Amino acid sequence: MNLHLGYLPGCIGRVVEMHATYYARAVGFGAPFEAKVAAELAQFCRHFEAGRDGLWLAEDAGVIHGSVAIDGSHYQASGAHLRWFITSDAMRGKGLGAQLLGAAMAFCQAQGYRKAYLWTFDELHAARHLYEKFGFKLARMQRGSQWGKEVNEQLFTFGDASTATDPPMGRGNRRATGADS
Repeated sequence: MNLHLGYLPGCIGRVVEMHATYYARAVGFGAPFEAKVAAELAQFCRHFEAGRDGLWLAEDAGVIHGSVAIDGSHYQASGAHLRWFITSDAMRGKGLGAQLLGAAMAFCQAQGYRKAYLWTFDELHAARHLYEKFGFKLARMQRGSQWGKEVNEQLFTFGDASTATDPPMGRGNRRATGADS
């Protein structure tokens, strides 16, 4: 398994597909979730700035099996935004998630990003374990349905992100749909 930094042809579709199929099966998210993930990931890729942003794709024999991104566009106000963290069904539970998060957090350290955050929800226990292993702490939990189904939304922060302004849920939209993880 190779970790590739940056865009690869077809990665937007594949990352969206992994999110849509996993979250539909796991928690019943549907078209609104998939469309929002697709729109926000496409926008991120269009506005990607090397050195500010990071996108890691776990790839093997031309197939993408995992992803994670760091959006640094609002770092000064809110911190680095960890997004689109997922592994394929075939690779889940094999250490790939830790490898991806390790790459993202090493990038944050290299860029001097001392604060980071992510939005998720409470039904993702394995992901929460990894977030906490890498130093994220649950900062807030609230009931919400912006992902197409009512869940307990969770804000996790790293470093001094708890002192930043309220981190937005989606790129430029606090009430956007689409889980970060």
